[in-house]
Amino acid sequence: MTDTMKVLFLGFGYVARATARALAGRARLMATARDCGTADALRAQGIAPVIAATDRAALADAAGAASHILVSAPPGAAGDPFLGLIGPDVLEARWVGYLSTTGVYGDRRGGWAFEWDTPRPTQERSVKRLEAEQGWQDAGARIFRLAGIYGPGRSALDALREGRARRIIRHGHVFSRIHVDDIASALVLAMARPEASGVINLADDCPSSQSKVVEEAARLLGVEPPMEEAFDAGAMSAMLASFYAESRRVSNARARQVLGWRPAYPSYREGLAAIHASEKASTAPAP
Repeated sequence: MTDTMKVLFLGFGYVARATARALAGRARLMATARDCGTADALRAQGIAPVIAATDRAALADAAGAASHILVSAPPGAAGDPFLGLIGPDVLEARWVGYLSTTGVYGDRRGGWAFEWDTPRPTQERSVKRLEAEQGWQDAGARIFRLAGIYGPGRSALDALREGRARRIIRHGHVFSRIHVDDIASALVLAMARPEASGVINLADDCPSSQSKVVEEAARLLGVEPPMEEAFDAGAMSAMLASFYAESRRVSNARARQVLGWRPAYPSYREGLAAIHASEKASTAPAP
């Protein structure tokens, strides 16, 4: 990886921002923006904006200038917002990565999900993700299936402080998660290894129940965890009920093998502890 590396982000959400931070100083960065305000914010971070929604020529120029393209924008009702806007000849000549979700595996009843397993999504949003990832894979992209993402500003610590955390008990329910910085480190490694292709799961080493995560967050904050609640799909939002409708463990063995990647936060314990320590340091009074 050299300073001539040029990365174009199609979509610039939570994971893309973490990846941009990991690449800072090592690559020229470009990212799509929805409007002029977003474009100004990108420029302030040293990232060249591309207002792709209204200027397809600018998007084509940016893609042509990029050495690497990372796609993180979710599909909408009409499908993927970027697939088809960039010529196949451009995509074939560049490293392209598409961020998908382990939700495409569907319910494994607590069993393990591997990259060679046939996807069986049951949630509509996961069905759309699978359709989008198949389109990008046909265009030559590497597919990164991400487990439940957490990190600074988006963790059980925040949910507890904001009164949103719930300790719902459903026997046998587990899922895999991953710290956003571990996703970023894996993507940076993948960009430097063009031979690593196909589908790669990104998850930590410790699938577990959400109640255990909430309990650990409460311990770190020195507060009592929320009271246990029995699972009742009728007493929660459709989104939350859909989360508890599926149970799976996600293997990260292929990422370890083909990328040489190791998660800095192998479980939610290390991840939450690091977030908590960073929060304490940022609020400590100056000496």
